[in-house]
Amino acid sequence: MCRLFAFTSTEPRSPMIAIDALDVMREGHDGSGVGLFLRDLGGPFENLKDVPILSGIFTEKGLKRLDTYLMKIGFMTKYKISIRVPKKAPKGIPNRDFYIIKAYEYPKDWEDKSLREIEDKLMNIRLRLRKMGEKEQDMIVFSFWPDVIMIKELGDPKTVGEYLDIARDELKARVVMAQGRQNTNYAINLYACHPFFIQGFSTMTNGENTAFIPIKDFLQSRDCKGYAGYQSDSEVFTHILHYTMLELGLGIEAYKHIITPLNNDLLENHPDSHFLKQIKISCRKLIIDGPNCVIGSLPDHSLFMVQDRKKLRPGVVGGKPGMFVFSSEMCGLDAVIPDRDKSKDFQPMHMDTVIVGPERQEVIVCQQTQKLPLPH
Repeated sequence: MCRLFAFTSTEPRSPMIAIDALDVMREGHDGSGVGLFLRDLGGPFENLKDVPILSGIFTEKGLKRLDTYLMKIGFMTKYKISIRVPKKAPKGIPNRDFYIIKAYEYPKDWEDKSLREIEDKLMNIRLRLRKMGEKEQDMIVFSFWPDVIMIKELGDPKTVGEYLDIARDELKARVVMAQGRQNTNYAINLYACHPFFIQGFSTMTNGENTAFIPIKDFLQSRDCKGYAGYQSDSEVFTHILHYTMLELGLGIEAYKHIITPLNNDLLENHPDSHFLKQIKISCRKLIIDGPNCVIGSLPDHSLFMVQDRKKLRPGVVGGKPGMFVFSSEMCGLDAVIPDRDKSKDFQPMHMDTVIVGPERQEVIVCQQTQKLPLPH
């Protein structure tokens, strides 16, 4: 099993908090890799909320190709963090040239484009850069999106965090998701490392998804170039979330109805019975098979956790106004917020969706048996 940890805070905090929590839960991951997702950024990115930020790993040749490509299509650098590391990496961590985080000014000819057009263009550029890097093995691109940074690396999470100086002030964020990886199903590949991301939506998963192939085939039949990659069977959870909210126009409360629909007896008596029956039929190929615990982040900075029917992967949510934690294990939560009211901790069951909204004031629990806030 992997281990998951996420926090949402009213004040920007160091992602090293999440790394340290993974270290507390180290018996649940084998140190083969770590992934970090940072959003609602602080520090120098506080005043760069609306411009795209690129994050990835580059060789010297790859960095030159990156700069040439983006300058050619009109992107100009506004701020850059270049993490240069010693040539000799710690044991278990590959030797790299550069870890790059760059904020860009949009091309001038994008000024008249709609938000959806801009979002699609940013996604397509990320996919293009990834393809360029895979061909030459000189670029690994994780994200290209406003107010988002992603860092991934092979090796023990604590060692990686210290090696890359993750505690630096420039990387503070209000939303942080972290996964300590256990390499099980695939060869070690950074694109297989959680969290995954597409157009403002991100998820990470502890578990396995044996329904991967039919889900992947359904998603790839949709009209979205971003439904690609799939180095991990868990990446489909992010794409299903994107499909549910962006393409179907439904809220996060409907996500569970897509991936784990109610049985027919419960559907008959549900206040949205007719709608949910139609969803169950039309999206039947998106039904997952677990066990899986999923933690995700939404464009409005909400965090959520869901479980599938098998409920064999641990997960707990707790905290206090201004700071909440989502953790695979209680010890991770205890390590970060020991002074919370522990009677309010919540461990979601298979029909629950647990949400902490952008206000970070309370834990909201939605059950699949409740009426949905359906779009008009």
